Formats: sequence, C-alpha cells, structure tokens
Amino acid sequence: MQHDEETEVLSLLDDECARTILIATSEEPMSADALTEACNASAPTIYRRIDRLDEHDLLEEQQEMDPDGHHYKTYAARLERVAVDIEDGTMDIDVHRRGEDAADRFTRLYERL
Repeated sequence: MQHDEETEVLSLLDDECARTILIATSEEPMSADALTEACNASAPTIYRRIDRLDEHDLLEEQQEMDPDGHHYKTYAARLERVAVDIEDGTMDIDVHRRGEDAADRFTRLYERL
C-alpha cells in the first residue's frame, strides 16, 4: 500500500460516519437512505463518505429491485480487517478486503453496461 493511500484509509477509519457505514454494511447491504438514518447524517454527507470508501475499494455497490420493479443501489462493506504494524521505525498498514466471486464480478460488469 502506498503511503498516501495508507493515510487516507486511516483518515477514513477515524471518521465516525465512515466507520458507521462500514459497520452497518458489514451486516447487510444498505441503501443510502438507510445509511442516512443509521449515521444520523445528511444525504450529501453519506454520498461523500460512500465515494471515499468506494475510491479505496472498501465498499461495493450493488443493484437491487424493489417490489414495484424500480432499481436502487445498496452498499456492502468489503473491508474485513486492517492490520497496523509499527516496527523498526516504520509503519505498515495491511488492508484485507472480502473477495468477490466470479458471479458477482459478472453481475457488476453487466450492470455497468
């Protein structure tokens, strides 16, 4: 991991809203509206955090369909674990993400078409 990316991941984990998003979406995928309620934050704040988490591949976007046939996005945490090692005057951050199976990759690619 590059130093700038390490700093950004640590910054994200220091942000209460980003942490709440990761924790909530680790249990089940959630819509931005549900995350707005869970975080007690405005929609623009939630979307900014979603964008930052997505930039670092810590969150994945999924498409859902409601009973009326309308599509909406949900978000699921990809972050599994962060390990910080400080030794011999250096700091190493190792971010572990959930893997994506072939069916999920195909679905994601198809949805982008």
